[in-house]
Amino acid sequence: MKRLRAGALAAVLAVPAALTPTVAHASADPAHYTGTLPDGATWIADVPAAWNGTLVLFSHGFGPLTPADRPSDAAGKALLDRGYALAGSSYDPGGSMWALGSAVGDQIAAKEAVSKIIGRPRATLALGQSMGGLVSAEIAETRAVDGVLSTCGIVGGGVDLNNYQLNAGHTIAALLAPSQRIKLTDYTSPAEGAVTGAQLTQAVRDAQATPAGRARIALASAFLNQSSWFSGGTEPPRRAYAEQERQQYQWLTSGVLTFIFGGRYSIDQAAGGDSAWNKGLNYSRLLTRSANLRQVKSLYRDAGLNLKADLATLTTKAAKQVEPSPLAWMTRTSEPTGRINVPTLNIHTISDQLVPVEHENEYARAVRAAGRTRLLRQAYVHRIGHCNFTASEYVASLQTLEQRVKTGHWPNTTAKALNEKAGSLSLDASAFLRYRPNPLTVQPARP
Repeated sequence: MKRLRAGALAAVLAVPAALTPTVAHASADPAHYTGTLPDGATWIADVPAAWNGTLVLFSHGFGPLTPADRPSDAAGKALLDRGYALAGSSYDPGGSMWALGSAVGDQIAAKEAVSKIIGRPRATLALGQSMGGLVSAEIAETRAVDGVLSTCGIVGGGVDLNNYQLNAGHTIAALLAPSQRIKLTDYTSPAEGAVTGAQLTQAVRDAQATPAGRARIALASAFLNQSSWFSGGTEPPRRAYAEQERQQYQWLTSGVLTFIFGGRYSIDQAAGGDSAWNKGLNYSRLLTRSANLRQVKSLYRDAGLNLKADLATLTTKAAKQVEPSPLAWMTRTSEPTGRINVPTLNIHTISDQLVPVEHENEYARAVRAAGRTRLLRQAYVHRIGHCNFTASEYVASLQTLEQRVKTGHWPNTTAKALNEKAGSLSLDASAFLRYRPNPLTVQPARP
């Protein structure tokens, strides 16, 4: 994967006199600053009176291109109360909400602009959330910051994200709504993608009434890497296959499919086309890579369905061909190589309906292949929901990373140690646990 070219980065960082950041000082404590970068991106920063010298550079997730400098109000207050300065940019407002083309440069430029006002930080820690977790993973491959905390991040990369979403949509369309015309690619607007999401959601709702439908919902969930824990104090038992499917169904009909397919337009807009492909993909072989294989086989057997025949149908009907240019753009901008240059800590809830925890397995594999494992630590939270972290989990993770940056050695990053650190903050609850995610179910190689 190509990194941001030096010339391109210099162009983003350059702030000619006519474009010097505008600054707004608030009289309240902490001080609030705003500015505008050469590409039109805006940034904000909040700096406590008793600044401890560490700047937290926050990368926000997929959504409106407005600046943000904290993952939640509670976490922001907790960090400011402890002396941390916060900053973050909007990314290029003239681009797509899938802002990977500009986000790394805009974030680094925002850090430089803030530093000119408040002074050079003793340490800069990049903190990213969701798509911003991917942005921060890309920043970790530069030397622009001292450490990175990626939370609920798309760290398996945008190419895999596009592919497994397409695989799930193809499964629902081909097996649960074969007589309908459901458009899975090449959207001309977010609304068009949302229509597809609504059609797929309704197909899932209709299918839940029969054993055959439920088996096929489980198959689609396997390809989507969808969690089987939607409600209750803990995930369903290991072999409670019917209950696992019921909770997968709840996720799929909770707005997940509408969000996913509505958002694909923005990714295509940024890449200049759809980077996903499934033509020539062997869906039978793909299923063998899923940790849900036994669940799917069991539900198909109970329904009296021929799993082999359904997988053959998916393989035969798969028609999305590779588009080389969008795939190249996504590979260049939205796929971590694993070649991290600074200490990196990732945290993820184990039941994340939008960015499956299995992304962490894919990321660890890339970092290991790059020989940078000593720089990476990963931690997991026993909770349902995308980016559903408490203030104490954010702060404890950030302080653990900060300690690694300051000392050159990782402190104890076990679940017990992180919970103890979070508990010492007197903020709210924490639920770190020992966990190992399954592999991400996605086509293994570029065609």
